[in-house]
Amino acid sequence: MEILAYEVQTDERPLLEQAFAGRHELRCLDMTLNRDTAPLAAGYPVVSSSVNAVLDAGTLAVLAAGGTKLITQRSTGFNNIDLDAAAKVGLTIARVSHYSPYAVAEHAWTLALAVNRHLTRAANRTREFDFRLDGLLGRDIHGMTVGVIGTGKIGECFARIAAGFGTELLGWDIARNPACVELGMHYTELPELLSRADLISLHVPLLPATHHLIDGAALARMKDDAILINSSRGGLVDSLALVETLRAGRLSGVGLDVYEEETGVFFTDQSIQGITDDTLARLVTFPRVLVTGHQAYFTHTAVGQIIDATTRNIDDFAAGRRSENTLVPAPARD
Repeated sequence: MEILAYEVQTDERPLLEQAFAGRHELRCLDMTLNRDTAPLAAGYPVVSSSVNAVLDAGTLAVLAAGGTKLITQRSTGFNNIDLDAAAKVGLTIARVSHYSPYAVAEHAWTLALAVNRHLTRAANRTREFDFRLDGLLGRDIHGMTVGVIGTGKIGECFARIAAGFGTELLGWDIARNPACVELGMHYTELPELLSRADLISLHVPLLPATHHLIDGAALARMKDDAILINSSRGGLVDSLALVETLRAGRLSGVGLDVYEEETGVFFTDQSIQGITDDTLARLVTFPRVLVTGHQAYFTHTAVGQIIDATTRNIDDFAAGRRSENTLVPAPARD
């Protein structure tokens, strides 16, 4: 079967090629899948997309008209896909329902530790042989109150690491995770968590109900010296409100692996032409903000699991099977 994979990272490509060798014909592109690039998939029955693909009704119509039958997205999130439109044009949609939660949780803690101990500023100084400690004063994580917003698999892993540091755990979710309760997590309403936590990490999916969950009002409830970490979805945070909060001198650290307008920017090299997104440009100028380009999932273990799930999705489609990864099943055959 011929497969076209969009937005394949350099380190990801050999793993994909190895997985498909001798089984399917694979072509890899480094560009994002959207309405403009969708015509490149003409003649390919299977398309593999990334989390930043723009799979709206227009893009899906182009893909279907070109002969694509299956879109298998190499991510858990699928808020970028118009599932109703996909069903209308007869496209089967699959995703990766789960992969290593440790990858994301560990990266979230990497961001938290880095902004707390000002590691970016410290590393930049020592490259210039400046070994002063001015402005590098951090805080012990031990004894902090840590708020975990979303206590599914990734949130649970984040909480286990937090417990290892010796923190007080607060949680917020629509359902309690018994494993988190065993760790000593106290579930509370969101306003209380925001006002009490010294460090807050986001691990909920992006849904209409969670869009801008952290808005101006939520940021105002947080402690002036709180640390905010988002390794889930950019749309959970109102970026403009975050900039205004930072401009007011509030929050001691912010770690972002995602950004609400990251499509077309993240996973690309913008170092020569620069970016036109003034909000993102402003965010990265704050010395207490650390931004990474949606790399929390990017470990050998997690990427390997994502590729394995993608190959299974293709095999299931060819065999007419559904799985826990199926979002839109194949149209019924007469």
